[in-house]
Amino acid sequence: MGQIIIGISDFKISNKSQDVLITYALGSCIAVVVYDPKVKVGGLLHFMLADSSIDTKKALQQPAMFADTGVPLLFKACYKLGAEKRHMTVKLAGGASIMDDTNFFRIGQKNIMAIRKILWRNNVIVTSEDTGENYNRTVELHMSDGRVTVRSGRGPVKEL
Repeated sequence: MGQIIIGISDFKISNKSQDVLITYALGSCIAVVVYDPKVKVGGLLHFMLADSSIDTKKALQQPAMFADTGVPLLFKACYKLGAEKRHMTVKLAGGASIMDDTNFFRIGQKNIMAIRKILWRNNVIVTSEDTGENYNRTVELHMSDGRVTVRSGRGPVKEL
């Protein structure tokens, strides 16, 4: 089994059944997990901010940092390996309010709204999600069967 770690502002895809894509410590960031069970192609994006217009130069250097530039990259990379949008499941995790007790910045909420809008505009339905609240999450995509698990300090491992 090959473990592929996805850092902040990064994404990875795979079509190898032994791989597990994993991202650690999602706070206000969002993990977008896609998987096509017909061809066993999937990917995981760990984006940090909703809108690339706040720093267009950074968006050119690190497009996976932002929802609006990272999500198209994730889907297109999966399509290149044979995935089709109509077969793909889409799962979300993250978007927490960490260290923002007053909810002043609302980064997690903004990220959740941004990803929902992007997917809605592109006729993509979210299969399941674990978003919001105030705790970190670790997300894994098991390429063998498309299973997505979420670990947090809030109890047992959850399957999305």
